Amino acid sequence: MLAPLDNQVIFKIAFTDMDVFTGFVKDIIGIDIVVGKIETEKKFEPRIGNIDFSYDIFAESVDHRVIIEIQKAELDYHFDRFLHYHYMAVAELQRKAADYKIEQTVYTIVILTAPYTIHTKTGLPIKKEILISDSDPRDLEDKIVPIYGHKLIFLNPNHKNAQTPKNYRDWLDLVYESIHNREKYQVNLQNTAIKKAVDLIEYEKLSPEKIREMKEEAGKRATLAIYEDKLEKAEQELLKEKQDKQKAEQELLKEKQDKQKAEQELLKEKQDKQKAEQELLKEKQDKQKAEQELLKEKQRIYALAKKLKESGELTSEIIELTGLSKEELGEVLNEPM
Repeated sequence: MLAPLDNQVIFKIAFTDMDVFTGFVKDIIGIDIVVGKIETEKKFEPRIGNIDFSYDIFAESVDHRVIIEIQKAELDYHFDRFLHYHYMAVAELQRKAADYKIEQTVYTIVILTAPYTIHTKTGLPIKKEILISDSDPRDLEDKIVPIYGHKLIFLNPNHKNAQTPKNYRDWLDLVYESIHNREKYQVNLQNTAIKKAVDLIEYEKLSPEKIREMKEEAGKRATLAIYEDKLEKAEQELLKEKQDKQKAEQELLKEKQDKQKAEQELLKEKQDKQKAEQELLKEKQDKQKAEQELLKEKQRIYALAKKLKESGELTSEIIELTGLSKEELGEVLNEPM
């Protein structure tokens, strides 16, 4: 039975072995490498930047031309973290170099032991066994221009692809089978590095100390999983609370806008009513003014008619001059006509 490679203790037992390490690098990167030592929990001193971090497995070739970092992750929210780790190794080389030019090439290999849960920036889910981020630029014809050579490689055996090349397939199968098919595992034992890894992580061959460390690591992971589950639920509740608050604020804003709109409509209605009343008042005032002017004109004509009568003018002449009818003239002069 295999011990699971998603356990940090077992992962380090396998990949700190020189034969396994160099075979893995040969298959995944395609280079033959000779290293003096393989380090775990590697840290740079003094620390680079404000983030304290370490590499699970770290090795530099004896000719100082290649640096290999191997990281294990269960959850893909570590994507940004490993990008940081990758470029901090490059930054460390820059710091030690006499100028900006560095001769070493940095390869960071991340092995994810659980299915992806994140999505691309376009919203599409990631379902890939292998992802490779290349630091070399491309020209306008989309051809790679080899300037830097640094690479960040993600391996995830949980999204199996029939087209995956055999050099990757052997290691992806080893990781997957050690976790999900530990007793009846099917791996390529013809690959000598794979066979060596299998021998190293055979449960029955582990020392009592390593089994204890493995169980302690599993306990920590279980506790962390509980904590992360609680944290995720708390974050979801907080997000829901935030969304509910935003919804309530939007509804309140809409209610306020509706109220303002109703008040504006009411104000407009009031203004329209006031305008109508003002127009009606003006119309009434104009009518009163016209009536007053008409009355004044009548009084003037009546006075003229009386004056003409007193001066001895004939009735027919008065009617013609004033425009009064015979009956109206009679009423004005208080005489029968």
